Amino acid sequence: MKERPILRNKAYLYMTEFFSGVAVMAVELGASRLLAPYFSSSQIVWTIIIGTIMIAMALGNLYGGRTADRDPDPDRLYRRILIAAVWIALIPVVGKYVILGVSALLIFTVSTNFLVVAAFAACMVLFVFPLFLLGTVTPCLVKYITDSLEDNGRVVGNLEAFNTIGSILGTFLPTFVTIPAVGTSVTFLLFSGILLALSAVYFLSGRVKRGPCAVAAAVFVLCAVFGHSDSFAFWEDDLLYEGESIYNYLQVKETEDSVILSTNVLFGVQSIMQKDGGLTGMYYDTALAAPLMAGVQDKDDFDILVLGMGSGTYATQCEAFFNSAGTRDMRIEGVEIDQTITDLARTYFELPEDVSVATYDGRAYLQAVDKQYDVIMVDAYQDITIPFQMSTVEFFTEVADHLKEGGVMVVNMNMHSDGDGSINAHLSDTIASVFPSVYTADVPGTTNRELFAWKDGDALAVLRDGISQTEPAALRQLMEDISAERLQAYEPGDLLLTDDRAPVELLGIQVIDRLIQDEVGYYRGIYEEEGLQGLLDRLL
Repeated sequence: MKERPILRNKAYLYMTEFFSGVAVMAVELGASRLLAPYFSSSQIVWTIIIGTIMIAMALGNLYGGRTADRDPDPDRLYRRILIAAVWIALIPVVGKYVILGVSALLIFTVSTNFLVVAAFAACMVLFVFPLFLLGTVTPCLVKYITDSLEDNGRVVGNLEAFNTIGSILGTFLPTFVTIPAVGTSVTFLLFSGILLALSAVYFLSGRVKRGPCAVAAAVFVLCAVFGHSDSFAFWEDDLLYEGESIYNYLQVKETEDSVILSTNVLFGVQSIMQKDGGLTGMYYDTALAAPLMAGVQDKDDFDILVLGMGSGTYATQCEAFFNSAGTRDMRIEGVEIDQTITDLARTYFELPEDVSVATYDGRAYLQAVDKQYDVIMVDAYQDITIPFQMSTVEFFTEVADHLKEGGVMVVNMNMHSDGDGSINAHLSDTIASVFPSVYTADVPGTTNRELFAWKDGDALAVLRDGISQTEPAALRQLMEDISAERLQAYEPGDLLLTDDRAPVELLGIQVIDRLIQDEVGYYRGIYEEEGLQGLLDRLL
């Protein structure tokens, strides 16, 4: 092993171990945020990220152990750390393009489990190599620090402790500090810079070739210049807001007649505000049947709870259509786990000040409050990112317990899936096991389906009686259509979701696969018949 004066400083070697642990976990957290706008932030994506990183680290440990015995040259270790630092710095610059490129290549060749395959492939390309290099750190440092076999156990234990403590710091810092404060891109750059500085200390401390260090520093500076942007939707140039919170990638876009919020997706709509205050043409309009079913027009005192408030579209509509004259005491409460979304709702979506919003998990909120409501809206499902704890028998029992006599629950099921074993069948069967009356209404032109459920009374009769009093005319016409044509009684089965077993994301990904197949089926046919050139000719 080469004699380097700095290697006599055990504190420096332990710091190498510590910061490599910090960097590994920071990259893992950053990976989840980098992938979320393209593949969602579901448990499936997290599983892919964790699995990929564990593969990389295991291979790195194996390789590092063998090279440490065969050629224990510390120059090689710190060059590997330097290369890892540069690679991590490049991720903000090229990561989004790699993800889109991998997806474009796979979408025409993968017919099932596209999201799983594409996310795994993107992780392999972006994250395996730098984490493989960082995986070589521990076995090499064991070689450099161990003085004799008498203390090798203590040395390994100390190194693992430093690595673990670093991993803890690398877990909390990105989530609670750097990503909310400066974004994912700068987070990658920050922790890349730490590794770069660590390597620079080694190369500048003795008679070591400093050329690689200078090149790495130059590349890092370029990455800092071109990769500090948090714009995942890099093709958009007219966004009102684009940023990140602890929980979500967030995007606010303005069109001629509306303002739109998207969370963790680049092309979806999670909330919308019509500038003219009218109907949205989305599922919120259909869900307005719930207050009518609960007798809003005949009650002076009316309480609505929205679990998954978003930007407050449903709350704003309920107040505008059912309390515009202020003749009744209507109280609307919302629960939204992401405070940043609530801030955006106040800033861009004109959420009324008298609508209170609690920053809380929806189910935990129900367990914490002792209050009943006339309407409870469950709007917490987003693509395959369905919080399992808000999809189970136990959850819907909590909802039922918080409804007043004659109260109605409305659930937005955002994936239009039918058939045995579908996600909607599971959700509907689960709800029907708690509520004796369950009706559904599909939302035209969308993949959404609204489910209405109640414990007692005849909500359909209340709806029909209230339609004639409904204003404006567009809402009255919509309610007539829902009552006469779209509401369908649900025939329950026995596909129950429970706190013990609720595979909602696996069920959801089946729907996403079918939607992707339907969307790209035409182009896949061209690709299969005419090849890539034929596809490019059609697209261009």
